[in-house]
Amino acid sequence: MTAAGSSLGFSHAERPRVLLVDDDEVNLMLVSAALTQHGFDITEATDGESALRLLRDWTPDLVVLDARMPGLDGFETCRELRRMYGFENIPVLMLTGLDDEGSINRAYQAGATDFFVKSNQWSLLAGRLRYMLRASRTNLELARSKSKLARAQDLARMGSFDWWYDPSLPLSHGLDLSEEALRVFGFGPDDQPGLNYLMRSIPPSDRRALLRSAREVLQQVSVFATDVPMNLPDGRFRILHVEAEPEFAEHGHCVGYTGIVQDVTDRRQAEDTVRRLANNDALTSLPNRRQLVWRTERALEYARRLGHQVALLMIDLDRFKNINDTLGHTAGDELLIEVAARLRSCVRHSDQIVEGVVESAGTRTHRSLEAVGRLGGDEFIALLPEVGDEHDAERVAQRILDVLREPVYAGGQECFATASVGIALYPRDGTNVHDLMRNADVAMYRAKDDGRNRLSVYSPQGATRGREKLELETALHKAIERDELVLHYQPQVEISTGRMVGVEALMRWRRGDQLVAPNDFIPLAEVTGLIVPMSEWVLREAAKQAHAWQKEFGFDGTVAVNMPYRMFLQKDMVELVHGAVSPYGLPHRMIQLEITEESLVKDLQSIQPTLQRLNEMGVQISVDDFGTGYSSLSRLTDLPISEVKIDRSFVKNMAVTHKGTAVARTIIALAQVLELRVIAEGVETLAQQQALVNEGCDLMQGFLYSRPVPGEQIGPWNQQQIVAGQGDWQRGPTPVRVRREHGT
Repeated sequence: MTAAGSSLGFSHAERPRVLLVDDDEVNLMLVSAALTQHGFDITEATDGESALRLLRDWTPDLVVLDARMPGLDGFETCRELRRMYGFENIPVLMLTGLDDEGSINRAYQAGATDFFVKSNQWSLLAGRLRYMLRASRTNLELARSKSKLARAQDLARMGSFDWWYDPSLPLSHGLDLSEEALRVFGFGPDDQPGLNYLMRSIPPSDRRALLRSAREVLQQVSVFATDVPMNLPDGRFRILHVEAEPEFAEHGHCVGYTGIVQDVTDRRQAEDTVRRLANNDALTSLPNRRQLVWRTERALEYARRLGHQVALLMIDLDRFKNINDTLGHTAGDELLIEVAARLRSCVRHSDQIVEGVVESAGTRTHRSLEAVGRLGGDEFIALLPEVGDEHDAERVAQRILDVLREPVYAGGQECFATASVGIALYPRDGTNVHDLMRNADVAMYRAKDDGRNRLSVYSPQGATRGREKLELETALHKAIERDELVLHYQPQVEISTGRMVGVEALMRWRRGDQLVAPNDFIPLAEVTGLIVPMSEWVLREAAKQAHAWQKEFGFDGTVAVNMPYRMFLQKDMVELVHGAVSPYGLPHRMIQLEITEESLVKDLQSIQPTLQRLNEMGVQISVDDFGTGYSSLSRLTDLPISEVKIDRSFVKNMAVTHKGTAVARTIIALAQVLELRVIAEGVETLAQQQALVNEGCDLMQGFLYSRPVPGEQIGPWNQQQIVAGQGDWQRGPTPVRVRREHGT
């Protein structure tokens, strides 16, 4: 033994084994010699790869790594070492010539225990290694002590028992309970209940399952651990955890079991609560998505084995958002709770199935998986674990539609909650949970597209349409940044003078070589929220085009822009309009904002302040589709509007039916009383034009004058059709205003 070794307290047999890794052979030799002198047994490696190869078959007490090495450096070598089994806690010292904080942090991030800056202070290095070794041993002993302490504490709170097996005696004999175990079972110290008595305290269904498990354990001579529900002698219902391991005689055969028993009722109740929260929807108490997926997976396993079909029904409430927005979220929750109860009554719902537990007795126990659950929001799903064909699923779906048609009382008010139901079948429409849920969802949206309050069975054609809709939505997201949106303009003319007084800006989408009509993408834009940035773009583009016309032919009319309802809820709506016209010096009056009558009456209180501010700055407000939204006269008188547009449906019936003319006459008369400008849209024939003139309407737009055209065509149209008087509508019979006396 060397003097250095004696100073460290190591005998030759106890010399710590150190793996030293350094690519610098001189430094490797110096460090190795110094550490050997200080009582360490050194094994050398010149690179990270060879070090890792050594560690596959040998475990040192310490590892010293040079940080900078070609190939696998010290940091990466440390990371790879930590990934190897058994090397998670071995002390690793990183040798580095870099004393900056970044290198130190990198060493620790790589998994190093400590670092040491290269120097010839070998005593200091040896001391650092000795400290790391002792700290490692201390941590290991501490971990062992904690394990022993935890076990001792567990045993102190538990009762123990022994069960000795004697082939000559019934299995119910040979049970010895400690005094603590007797207290757990609810007995006194002088009682000695037999195994049969204890078994009779277990509910029959649980007793059968316990006996099956016990027989398997005895046959395999394995460890036994389970929770047992019991009715104790004092009438309490408790859950006891029983754990036992086999005892062997000197010849190796099992002579019995020894173990512990513990009352875990409180723990199990807490676990059941956690399980219920994890598997059930908090509002409706129905199974949640996680539990439904688990049930469906189990149902599919049975279906594969037994060869039958499984059905998934996707159920989505129709227009639930309207109820939420109108009556409030509390009323919405009341509605969902009632809907959940009705849906539950439509299937053989079972709450007793929990994750990991499905009764194995019988051949049709998978039917107990049947349930209805809530996926989230107003979306529910029903699982039918065995159906003969799609007609069985349709009957359940129809039953659901029928019960939901009955009125529901929510928020103190009667309302209706119809639903759209989509059906997908295993294995025809999918062989896993993901595919079935997706295809049931596709079928459900097909039902919504077909008018809601109905059921739909999945078909590949519906899926194709769904994919096309998704592709359209994706492309629409990129339409603005790709500059694919364009505006077309339809002139608005004054019949008495033949003058163009304004235009209506109509959005189009140039997708590739095709021009997508508004009806094909505007509803999608409203659903996805893209309508907001698209409307902002329309305002800017319309103002830019009006400025171009102003310079081209002195345009001084209005540009009417359709605005969705949600734009008037924007706090910065006034600033948006001002920001659109101010770069071109246009007066605010040249921008006319159109809002449909239906949107106007939806929530007038919320948008009226914005309408008032717009009106004060000179922006004109026009009510589109007038006559279709059932607005009251009192509301119209309070609104800061300047124009109403007669809906094309009324114009179409003019000169055809007396009722059509009467409706248009009423709208025109009402507008005149309120001193509002009135314009008719959708004028296509000279007869319609003459009928409108007869009723006092002088402003019109429609195919009779011009289809919507790109902005650059408005100038030539204005020159040729209006100024030169070349339009067919001007060459027809001279419009004559027919004076109508009262009563005629």
